[in-house]
Amino acid sequence: MTEDVRNIVLGLIAAGISASLGWLARTHLWRRRLRRKQAFFGLPDNSESLLVVNRDAGGPELTVKRHDVFALLELSALIKDCGAHAQVVAHDTAQQGFGERTEFCVGGPASNRRMAAHMVSLLPGIRVNTDPEPGPDRGAFQVGSERYRLEPGRTEYVILARLTAGEAAQSREARPVFLFCGQLPITNQAATRYLARHHERLARKYGGGSFVLLLKVVNSGAYGPDVVELVADVTKAAQTPLPAAATARTTHRAGK
Repeated sequence: MTEDVRNIVLGLIAAGISASLGWLARTHLWRRRLRRKQAFFGLPDNSESLLVVNRDAGGPELTVKRHDVFALLELSALIKDCGAHAQVVAHDTAQQGFGERTEFCVGGPASNRRMAAHMVSLLPGIRVNTDPEPGPDRGAFQVGSERYRLEPGRTEYVILARLTAGEAAQSREARPVFLFCGQLPITNQAATRYLARHHERLARKYGGGSFVLLLKVVNSGAYGPDVVELVADVTKAAQTPLPAAATARTTHRAGK
């Protein structure tokens, strides 16, 4: 074997080793990133999860509003990426406790009975005005002493929460509940998209703990669900029960 041939062979061997090491490193990073994602969502390989949605008031069939369908698609992609499975159930047929399966609950308490129950038991510091009569406070959120009013198409709010409850919160195997409680269906989609885009940052900040975020959807009439601003982390206020006769004295107007 001549010197030139030997150098070529050694070069090929070195290139092969480098490529193998690079592939192993990328695979290791990908697996570590996947495990972190699975831990944040409570979705290990082949696990089951629930997608809880509204049942249309017009009949017994499970029909979902267009933007809520888009929200479910966002969540389904996250679940599939984790190697898990999802079952779509109507809000009035979902009957299970906390921590058994990861749950993604979509919709406001006026149309989602499961969401209403979660708000009472897990977020006693938040009230949603579900009065069907027109008025300036229709659909408004009260978080602690602050009130956030709805201005359709201009400024809309949505609660994005990751919660564990009771004994389940102490277990490493606990499955969280994710809430997407918006003033309008488009805000539910905006919250699921926000979670899909920012779950890595949220996992770094909160780990496997609970959080409650208040998001603002800006000018959805022009930008759809894409322009979303974080108003505040309201975890403490949301989990602190309101006084029995609480009414917001401080009004936080949209855009103020």
